[in-house]
Amino acid sequence: MERLSYKTLEDLKYNGYLLKDAPEKVLQFGEGGFLRAFVDYFFDLANEKHGFGGKVAVVQPIAQGMSERINEQEGLYTLYLRGFQDGKTVNERRVISCVSRCINPYTDYQAYLDCAHNPELRYIVSNTTEAGIAYDEGSTFEQTPPVTFPAKLTRFLYERYLAFGKEKGKGMIILSCELIDNNGQELRRCVEKYIDQWKLEDGFRKWVEEENLFCSSLVDRIVTGYPRAEAEKLNAENGWEDQLIDTGEIFGAWVIEGPEWLAEELPFCDGELPVIVTADHKPYKQRKVRILNGAHTTMVTGAYLAGQDIVRECMKDEDISSYMNKALYEEIIPTLTLPEKELKDFAASVRERFANPFIDHQLLSITLNSVSKWRARCMPSLKGYMDKFGKVPACLAMGLSCLIAFYRGNRMEEGALIAERPGGGTYAVKDDAKVLEFFLRHSGDEPRTLAHEVMANTEFWGEDLTKLPGLEKAVADGLEKVLKDGARAALKSVL
Repeated sequence: MERLSYKTLEDLKYNGYLLKDAPEKVLQFGEGGFLRAFVDYFFDLANEKHGFGGKVAVVQPIAQGMSERINEQEGLYTLYLRGFQDGKTVNERRVISCVSRCINPYTDYQAYLDCAHNPELRYIVSNTTEAGIAYDEGSTFEQTPPVTFPAKLTRFLYERYLAFGKEKGKGMIILSCELIDNNGQELRRCVEKYIDQWKLEDGFRKWVEEENLFCSSLVDRIVTGYPRAEAEKLNAENGWEDQLIDTGEIFGAWVIEGPEWLAEELPFCDGELPVIVTADHKPYKQRKVRILNGAHTTMVTGAYLAGQDIVRECMKDEDISSYMNKALYEEIIPTLTLPEKELKDFAASVRERFANPFIDHQLLSITLNSVSKWRARCMPSLKGYMDKFGKVPACLAMGLSCLIAFYRGNRMEEGALIAERPGGGTYAVKDDAKVLEFFLRHSGDEPRTLAHEVMANTEFWGEDLTKLPGLEKAVADGLEKVLKDGARAALKSVL
């Protein structure tokens, strides 16, 4: 079987869309599965549907990476997007051809700098992990390359300035995809620090400010990456060997914070693709955190104690599914500010994503650090509901009851709190050491005492939750119900 290449596809008479030759218009920091299943997918569609006519030059961000494999396949790879969409199972295959090459700046630094001299280059995208956008004074101008991603970017922008600093419109649109708050603005601040540290001229600082746009963005797609268990089967079906197969869910959303003109310029803001340009991306982040992540967090511990193991199976469980529906539509959505239809459409997509038959999302893996997750994802909805309606939201309160019950372990093993699962067996509760030590100290408490101690712990919640009218009683009643009658009965009791 031949390795995937343009010649292989020609020999096999592949009739899908391909763009073999085009100028590089995008510089991408990061070659991992997420960018290839998300950003590169959008640029590939822009080439096919909107005549973008541009290639993506990928930069390997760390010394050990995938440049050799990407270049061996001429930038080509097979992408599968799979899941439920509009009530139907979707399994979409596409050969992505927008990637031109992968540059390893650790072995060919000049090739990296040469990209700055390309007049057609317009966009920079990045996903260098949450730790990637960081300032480290150990990164210097002279290093080849500088250590941190922001330092590499500053050096690249300086090279661009030397080449085109006297021309208007040759700055870069920088789209940060890292999962940190205000990622674009954090990246800009790091660049400014390197300008100061490296004592670069004022003209460059002014050019960075006036000719370049740093956009914060919110990205949303579950990417499951290389399908090791089924790669051989997929290659046999295709007739080519692909070492870079990528897989992800069909759902995708990209919210980019920027001026109105950006929506006109970006090649994939057409109303068909799930890309939004907005002056403020925060309401969309709130939507994702409170609906998608909030639904996970409020459901997961109760569902696990009720006997389920995988998210998909919870969607088939009438009791758990009904509980999550009520939490979403009656308690979470009413506290958010975006239009109701938009919120309900997003919630419907969340339900389809949870039911994805191609992803085995383990409940126990989602329970990691549930205390801090509940604070960030569920507590704002609970407080917003109480402020708006003057009463305790029953489902969200029950979610906290289930969380407390889930954390009732009786011993520590290898940094985890070991608890007994109803129906037999044990499970490991994983969280910050201080959180686990707290629950271990209170493992012998009566339910109402335990509920009080947990809710009064200001280190957990940033405030004393027992001060919220009626909440302590609701959570304590729920905890007693979970421990006496089981999690399933407790969840059903609030429907």
